[in-house]
Amino acid sequence: MTSFESVTLEVAALAAAHRFYTAFGLGDQIRLRASETPTAGFRGFALALTVSGPATVDGFIGAALDAGATPLKAAAKSFWGYGGVVQAPDGTILKVATSARKDTGPATREIDDLVLLLGATDVAATKRFYLDHGLTVAKSFGRKYVEFAAVESCPVKLALYGHRALAKDLGIPADGTGSHRVVLGSAAGPFTDPDGFAWELPAPVLTP
Repeated sequence: MTSFESVTLEVAALAAAHRFYTAFGLGDQIRLRASETPTAGFRGFALALTVSGPATVDGFIGAALDAGATPLKAAAKSFWGYGGVVQAPDGTILKVATSARKDTGPATREIDDLVLLLGATDVAATKRFYLDHGLTVAKSFGRKYVEFAAVESCPVKLALYGHRALAKDLGIPADGTGSHRVVLGSAAGPFTDPDGFAWELPAPVLTP
């Protein structure tokens, strides 16, 4: 089975990004590397953190804002639970949410799930593409959402979400140009998916 093994964010200021993601709590889960490739608007993806309760959501959102993030959607109750969205200084969008509407314990710094959401123009077609490349589906909700099977060695899950639906959920315009500024790692790489997301052979972690 082909598996998703790593996610690398391409950032303009490597040392600053390292400090931000360490303060936010993702220093060990994602990789960073320097890049000046042009990008504007919605980059077509987001990192989604699922946590235990509203207080933990507030803790992560607060840590992001303290570290220089920009608020996109204030943390609030919704039909699905409670959550908020921020944009990291490097431009990456981070969603933190919980299905719980009330806290059942104190706030923690624990992440239950970390998912890389890729915005797909055609979820069904991109799903077939990844199946042809050896990934296995864990969850699928028609043409709306697909989550692929995770492996223990990778702390990040991979999922597909409709491009415009993802942008709407994040509270931003769907238009964007240039580089996605994210690279996915797999022993099956290199290849590029239908929406231009690049896969490559996993590389060693780079830190400032």
